[in-house]
Amino acid sequence: MRTTLDLPSMLIDEAMQFTHIKTKTGVIIQALEDFIRKNKIKKLKKYRGSLNLDINLSTLRDRK
Repeated sequence: MRTTLDLPSMLIDEAMQFTHIKTKTGVIIQALEDFIRKNKIKKLKKYRGSLNLDINLSTLRDRK
């Protein structure tokens, strides 16, 4: 999809230096993927400690 954006060139240049990605499109794609991944993890962290799993680790470790 083609989109026109007005982005600060200093931010794009700095991101390209950090990531070693040579294209502006590549940097933006990477940034979007990282943003999505970060927010998925944040969403999953809400469930921490709220799931009640009745698992016997000793039994699981003895399995082959």
